[in-house]
Amino acid sequence: MNNPDQADSVSNQADASMVTTTARQSLNLWLERSLGRDLIELEQSHLVRVLPNLFGYHLVQLGAVGTDDLLEASRIQHKVVARLEDDPGCGPAAGLVCSAGSLPFAADSLDVVVLPHVLEFSSNPHKVLREVERVLIGEGHLVLLGFNPWSLWGLWRLFLSWRDEPPWCGHFYGLSRIRDWLSLLDFELVRAERFGYRPPIAGQRLRNRLKHLEPLGRHLWPWLGGVYLLVAKKRVIALTPLKMRWRARRSMISAGVAEPSARKPVSAT
Repeated sequence: MNNPDQADSVSNQADASMVTTTARQSLNLWLERSLGRDLIELEQSHLVRVLPNLFGYHLVQLGAVGTDDLLEASRIQHKVVARLEDDPGCGPAAGLVCSAGSLPFAADSLDVVVLPHVLEFSSNPHKVLREVERVLIGEGHLVLLGFNPWSLWGLWRLFLSWRDEPPWCGHFYGLSRIRDWLSLLDFELVRAERFGYRPPIAGQRLRNRLKHLEPLGRHLWPWLGGVYLLVAKKRVIALTPLKMRWRARRSMISAGVAEPSARKPVSAT
């Protein structure tokens, strides 16, 4: 039987010998290791409870995460994984390739957008969220996956960020900050979950022994989950038509209500 710890060590040595040009390419290589595979499996288990409840005609996942399909649980028929320009495998046959800050979709055209760890490796996360707000229809949903800086994963980042390797080289944004950004874009927070309470250690065997920390963490320290899943809905602001207000004013005047006048009365001679 193969030793998973030895497999991780061989994988680390192989990846160190490869020249990766972008953080997202390195991130996808990391997601193929045992720790990354466990992370995707954990995220899929939470998406299974979220995506079936989001309806519409068009769903887009922005950014590839290895070779895994995070959208399998969705009931929406038209599902597209849009690779980012710096994702691996973005050749002529890669399908839809785009920039996160300039999406090739019309305004108000998508029902659901899924962002799996895109903001952490974006140079302008505000612009990415503005683009998502632009392409979503009114009452459309954003599903966002991010790393929690206030967790064991955030602690690992403090010690490993100097190595300039994903995911530790990314910017971990707290859930409260993401909420503030979305509030400015008129999004309503629908759901927020934290999970991933085991320390992000490389050894597969030790991680398996610490599986009991997942249910324990949800009850004892729920805010310390290493990853969060957020669902937000684009709000539609109702406007009062000016024409209706003008009609109401005219009806008041025709009913005999005196209209104020600044003119002086003409004196009788």
